[in-house]
Amino acid sequence: MSRWRPPSEKSSPYITAEGQVRLKREFEQLWRARRPEVVRALAAAAAEGDRSENAEYQYRKKELREIDARLKYLTQRLEDVKIVERQASSDGKIYFGAWVELADEAGEPRRYRVVGADETDSTIGWISVDSPLARALLGRASGEIVKVQLPGGAAEFEIKEVRYTGFDSA
Repeated sequence: MSRWRPPSEKSSPYITAEGQVRLKREFEQLWRARRPEVVRALAAAAAEGDRSENAEYQYRKKELREIDARLKYLTQRLEDVKIVERQASSDGKIYFGAWVELADEAGEPRRYRVVGADETDSTIGWISVDSPLARALLGRASGEIVKVQLPGGAAEFEIKEVRYTGFDSA
């Protein structure tokens, strides 16, 4: 069996202003703090002698490759992203940047925010605009029932509330 996998679909280039700030902060932290630290450790490990049997040297080389790959990705991504300023929708519909409260089939509330692919965070309910749930929600309004095919199976949600400010800032 081959290890080759087809390239994944390119994610949409949209991002919130907060998301762009986070990506820039990550880039700066990697470039100014983490990378120089790893380079110093790599140089020290290289000075210890035989590199072929030096686990610290091998580990630091791998770590530096991973940091450089992430820096390359962030550089390209920051050039490609388009900031979407969230504006309250006058029609009450769900668009990029919206906070949404849903009720699942059991009536349990769920809160999500539709954000860019680089901002997703399941622990706080931020879902990618490219996700099946977000795609099903876009353009819908409060009171509507949404049926969506999720990885775990088909699900149905009722849209309870749509906001363009966070639920915590009410």
